[in-house]
Amino acid sequence: MVLTTKPVRPKPGSAFHGGTNAPEKPGLAARQAASRLLAAVIDKKASLDGMLDNTSGNPAYLALSPADRGLVRAILNSALRHLPRIDAMIGSLLKTPLPDGARALQHVLAVAAAQILYLDVPDRAAVDLAVEQANDDPRNKRFASLVNALLRRLSSEKERLLSEVGASVPALPEWFQGRLKAVYGPEAALAIAEAHLAPAAIDLTVKSDPEGWAKRLGGVVLPTGSVRLADYEGSVVDLEGYADGEWWVQDAAAAIPARLFGDLQGKRVVDLCAAPGGKTAQLIHAGAKVTALDMSTNRLKRLRENLDRLRFDAELIERNAGDYQPDELFDAALLDAPCSSTGTARRHPDVPWTKGLDDVRKLAGVQERLLRHALSLVKPGGIVVFSNCSLDPIEGEEMIERLLRSMANVSLVPVTASVLPGLAEAISSKGEVRTTPSMLKGETAAASGMDGFYACVLRRDA
Repeated sequence: MVLTTKPVRPKPGSAFHGGTNAPEKPGLAARQAASRLLAAVIDKKASLDGMLDNTSGNPAYLALSPADRGLVRAILNSALRHLPRIDAMIGSLLKTPLPDGARALQHVLAVAAAQILYLDVPDRAAVDLAVEQANDDPRNKRFASLVNALLRRLSSEKERLLSEVGASVPALPEWFQGRLKAVYGPEAALAIAEAHLAPAAIDLTVKSDPEGWAKRLGGVVLPTGSVRLADYEGSVVDLEGYADGEWWVQDAAAAIPARLFGDLQGKRVVDLCAAPGGKTAQLIHAGAKVTALDMSTNRLKRLRENLDRLRFDAELIERNAGDYQPDELFDAALLDAPCSSTGTARRHPDVPWTKGLDDVRKLAGVQERLLRHALSLVKPGGIVVFSNCSLDPIEGEEMIERLLRSMANVSLVPVTASVLPGLAEAISSKGEVRTTPSMLKGETAAASGMDGFYACVLRRDA
């Protein structure tokens, strides 16, 4: 239930409004901040969300004006979505590769290339400010002429390069693209990769009357029941119904797990990793008596604020889900487990660059331990819905298969097509749910797609 807006493409000229601490050259501080943050993501595996937080983010970013912050976000999102192709295009224009120690220069070039190739920023401005940036950095000053020549050529040949490189170079990092190909096959992997290039639409879960809210807000009702605002570019807090708590922001795929329980009226349900609270709100709205856990004070505070806006109430407990022991067992449990988040790369394009296969395997172990504990918290006959936003079966199907082999008192409850109208392709032959970003085709790229999610329903038989 993160309150975000759809990424906005900067208008021509919007780049030239420096913050109060900006250098004299208008727009330079924004490009310098973008290069530093790109370096932090690629070289240090830093989370982009944390660095772009408007209260506790990176100091260079916070020093910028709101307009320049928006530009930095647009540059970074575009650069990270297209980085393998950007690097390939830059490489094709170099007679010899850049020196091994020229990482800072590589990031300067990538930031400029993202503007030239993918954003509505005048090419000349992107080139001139990149040259200025190189001259301002002792590490890159000797390359200023190269930066100028290379980026001017990129500008003049961009249509050819976009066509040639786009057809031959995957948009995702090699490890991630290779993993998708191994799991889904070449054709499906390519479709998933291409889906990552379009920013995600805003999806809403509404309390009632989805058709009515779609009409009022200029959206469409998805087969899953979510309302999609494909073209909205403002702040969601300004939309009708927000202040009255009539809906909350939640990707269509993220809304699926809570819908797999069936009738929850009057049942006691524990949401084990609850914040920010979209799924918690769904459980409450379905009539459950909810106990919501989170180990973070700040995240729990945010959960409370979100539930207050929605006029919902739950028992909130600050606790590590793996340590929680209730006085009485629950009828059902939801475990939306911490994961690699590779299914959310449309919204978080830094994820494929900050995670790797080792992280996937490590997190699968964490999820299995949490799931075994979750199954101990429900009564015999009780239901546990397990989910995560990973695209990798190591964190989903493979882990569940291993768990079921070792727990004779647990069985898989197959999900049927009637539970997910319009998404039969997301249900496996065993009855597990697997969504990918290339599902839910709309009229445009902006109206299509959903997060990659895995979900299944387990029953404790004894």
